[in-house]
Amino acid sequence: MIEKGEFPSLVFYGPPGVGKSLVAEIMAKVIDANFVRLSAVTAGVQDIKRVAKEAQELRRWGRKTVLFLDEIHRFNRAQQDMLLPFLEEGTFVLIGASTENPLFALNKALISRVMVFEFKPLEQSEIEEVLKRALVKLGREDFLTSDALRFIASRSSGDARKALGFLELVIDAFEEGPLSRRQVEEVLKGCPYIGYDEQEHYNIASAFIKSLRGSDPDAALYWLSVMLEAGEDPLFITRRLMILAAEDIGMADPLAMLVASSAHIGVSHVGMPEGELILAFATVYLATAPKSNSCYEAIKRARDYVKRNPKVEVPVHLMDAHAWQKRGSREKYLYPHDFPEGFVKQIYKPNDEVFYIPKPIGREAKIKERLERLWGERYAKKNNA
Repeated sequence: MIEKGEFPSLVFYGPPGVGKSLVAEIMAKVIDANFVRLSAVTAGVQDIKRVAKEAQELRRWGRKTVLFLDEIHRFNRAQQDMLLPFLEEGTFVLIGASTENPLFALNKALISRVMVFEFKPLEQSEIEEVLKRALVKLGREDFLTSDALRFIASRSSGDARKALGFLELVIDAFEEGPLSRRQVEEVLKGCPYIGYDEQEHYNIASAFIKSLRGSDPDAALYWLSVMLEAGEDPLFITRRLMILAAEDIGMADPLAMLVASSAHIGVSHVGMPEGELILAFATVYLATAPKSNSCYEAIKRARDYVKRNPKVEVPVHLMDAHAWQKRGSREKYLYPHDFPEGFVKQIYKPNDEVFYIPKPIGREAKIKERLERLWGERYAKKNNA
């Protein structure tokens, strides 16, 4: 499209520092168009109308206008809809840039009128080339050793802008080179280097939980380390551990919930960086624990049954003592502790539904055997099914 000098309105989707705005500017230059740059963070309806008016004037003289709208996902639905008539009439060519997936961040009417191109993070070798060009332009070709240059590139998460920012910090710190990797590491100590926006926050947390559920302690520790290096709130991590302990481990190892809850309390009291030892312990324990989602499935079944059967009648013998006496019922509540093993068969709910179906995994296997022994063949068949 660039070579032909004709292209429709576009949306560039990808992480920061990968060249979205640069490519847009190049495309505008190729067709000799008036290039207007706006940010959806600060621009509004009046700014778009002003650009449209100027573009209409230029069209009379045969010149096109390219509107580059950065962070286009920041526009609300009404602002996005306001762009539609200008795209339909060809008033200007829109090139939007977004770090959020346009299929979710933009409305369907706008998406149907643009082509979406996804930009990937730059490879480390490409970042190294950007740094080399910058040093040549500054006349400091020998300022970094190859090892130091590779280190900066490796810390940039595929973001050329971040890499150049790191380079600027290093240049400000040292007047002469060549600098070793150790010297560069000292300057960049404490600088955030992992790409971790809102979407990555959820993606990495998801990978962490799925690794725990999959009983892979090494993968879980990797994603834990990524979150910690990115500056994630450690109490967010412990909250996720508690949820997983209940949902995915459950009765297969009830101690998992105690470990996760203790980790939450421990990290909140101890703080970081020592708290990472507690997080590592809890992560390994939960990853290696036997897994059962029977409690998760049980509450889903029970809630679904109640929704489908909203009429609730408490058996008389289970009612509050005052209500029971008022009814004068002869039905008597049997106190389990008056019987051997602290158990007696009696009706505890107004239906025969079985919600909790234990699995023959870990400690839950013994629970399964006990319930089958206490409640008889009907319950055993349900569980085996």
